[in-house]
Amino acid sequence: MLNTPPSLLDLEQLSPGSFQIASLDDEIRVDRLCVALIKTFASEMAASPDTEPVAIGRCCRGADYFLREFIVADRRENLLQLDSGQIRRFAGHWYIVRNMDPNMPELEEILNGVAVFYSFLADHGLIDRKQAKEICAACRERDLYARRIEDFWAIEGDGFLRWREEIPL
Repeated sequence: MLNTPPSLLDLEQLSPGSFQIASLDDEIRVDRLCVALIKTFASEMAASPDTEPVAIGRCCRGADYFLREFIVADRRENLLQLDSGQIRRFAGHWYIVRNMDPNMPELEEILNGVAVFYSFLADHGLIDRKQAKEICAACRERDLYARRIEDFWAIEGDGFLRWREEIPL
């Protein structure tokens, strides 16, 4: 079973409880569920004749990185119970300190994928429309994230403590 690739999901079978993480076994299960969910997302995007395969790949890669590295593995949070604060903590702090070369082109690609993915979840009734709009709005706060990256590179002395407190994890 562990070596079988995840198949596409019946989205109607999912609920917030599907993504609860209380143990290592849950984390592994949710990680695999995320892979299947991303594949389902990609499949739906591919059904649209005006969506380029490269754009699908970028969206999926961005959503996958955010979900599996940050939400599931690092935060152990439920991806259906996200709010805009998690987006800001990811883009304005976690991404910056966890990457050797944090940069806006890469971060923008990730955030674009996250925004499209959360709109997909709202389209399927897995999250409510208001939640998706707030997440998408946080994904568009590019000036804030660009400033955070610039400020990070400019840290001197004990300035990291001040930088960290502006958007704490």
